[in-house]
Amino acid sequence: MGKFCIFAVLYIFSIFLSAQEKNASDVNTPYLEDQFYIGLGYNFLLDKPEPIIQRNLSYHLQLGFIKDIPLNRKRNLGIGFGVGYSTNSYYTNLVVLQSDEGVIYRLGVGEEQFDRSKMETHSIEFPFEFRWRTSNPVDYKFWRIYAGIKGEYLFSRKSKLAGDNLSVFQGETTFSNPNINQWQFGAILNFGYNTWNLHLYYALTAFLDENALFQGERLTITPFRIGLIFYVL
Repeated sequence: MGKFCIFAVLYIFSIFLSAQEKNASDVNTPYLEDQFYIGLGYNFLLDKPEPIIQRNLSYHLQLGFIKDIPLNRKRNLGIGFGVGYSTNSYYTNLVVLQSDEGVIYRLGVGEEQFDRSKMETHSIEFPFEFRWRTSNPVDYKFWRIYAGIKGEYLFSRKSKLAGDNLSVFQGETTFSNPNINQWQFGAILNFGYNTWNLHLYYALTAFLDENALFQGERLTITPFRIGLIFYVL
């Protein structure tokens, strides 16, 4: 009787294990990956004229939702398109003023002292990614490489000088800057393992339009971003 009970228990346990194995392979078979994201990083300004230098912490913050669409049966290849919010700040030694003639970009002279000169943007972003990962229905720690493009509609474009002696400047020191292009596009690359993923962004369009002049020539600035991005199902 005892041997029969042991056999019955082992038999039931084996059935349970086989059922578990089947469920493990079948559970959430049509799974989706990486639906929500949040990231932070640092903005570098490339291609700027030599007298212009960066100051302070030019930060970046993004968050949003991406619709994951697998392209094969293993679901390790896919595309993602989404919508999100991002904000960027760019700190430099530029004096940026709003005058009757338009926006002026120059370096400070004489008694013109200021603590910070910032160009700040807030945008709705639209990422599109080609996605490769080593995930499966039961493994949530995997490698990923996501590459694509991102479009951004800037609903806020501000320039601002901060300091205690701003009265010496002839012009508005805080204003909405029309020279910052309202639509921005860039190449993105996100890659990493599990929680920690590196985020890279390189602008494909000009940050400032043709009306932005510095020392008589068009002011060219190309944002390049490096940071971390975190994904959540």
